[in-house]
Amino acid sequence: MENDIAIGVDLGGTNIRAAVVGGEGKILRKLKASSAGDPIRALAGMVAELRGQYPGVRGVGLGTAGLVDRRGLRVIHSPNIPALAGRSFRSLNLGLPLVVENDANAAALGERWMGAGREFQDFVLFTLGTGIGGGIVQGGRLLGVAAEVGHMVIERDGERCSCGNNGCLEQYAAARAIVQWLVREVEGGRESLLLETMGGRLHGATAKDVAGAAREGDPLAREALRRAGRALGVGIANMVNLLAPEAVILTGGLVGAWDIYVEEAVREASRRSMPGLFEGLRILPSALGADDAGVLGAAALVLENA
Repeated sequence: MENDIAIGVDLGGTNIRAAVVGGEGKILRKLKASSAGDPIRALAGMVAELRGQYPGVRGVGLGTAGLVDRRGLRVIHSPNIPALAGRSFRSLNLGLPLVVENDANAAALGERWMGAGREFQDFVLFTLGTGIGGGIVQGGRLLGVAAEVGHMVIERDGERCSCGNNGCLEQYAAARAIVQWLVREVEGGRESLLLETMGGRLHGATAKDVAGAAREGDPLAREALRRAGRALGVGIANMVNLLAPEAVILTGGLVGAWDIYVEEAVREASRRSMPGLFEGLRILPSALGADDAGVLGAAALVLENA
């Protein structure tokens, strides 16, 4: 596929990234826009712009947040982008072949092709951002399964999730959950340096803000990250016990809090995984980062079938 080019699109809960990718894995041009409003219309405009600059593209690969009907080219359910639910991408009329996949699955494919997954035949990828997604590679190939790791239940009677279930991993370990927990604790009377940093109001606070306060020594911020990290560790252990992967690859904004959040997750996973399965397991960060893994994997959906 060295001489082919394709457009890869990563449609996430916050941003849309679209790129022209060569068959050797080189990103030739990349665009980025907000996924707020009408993401399908924004996506169509980005693809049109890129196609105008590179008329020889073979097709479009799209990785999108949510549960995907690959044959029907539509999103069945998308907790983090409700506007996509039930929408079909056939209406885009791109004039190019289109392949649709879950965004975390596409990111896993990107890591297998050009990133941290190249040295492994079997690994699980966790995307750690507004929500939590997953992708599974076995025998060097992406598994065509939902891999909705963020919606595995870790608390039977736990908090209500946007997917409609209770106790999902996402409700305890994702960026939104970290901020919501800290805000509830402050509203209940506990102190945090973050309150002072943000001028007495926590409205608009992000997980990055929480991580910054934690590094400044804020005990509540550190507790928020460790609590979320322990929940993530439960999720990792579940996947280790189920699949026995060689590696777990972590990507997304929360990887920036590796020294608190991820290290706590590793400790928890080591306690909850079967010893024979955890020994030798590699837990490592993405080599591509959130900006590139998804678009590369989405493009590979087209290029690998060219």
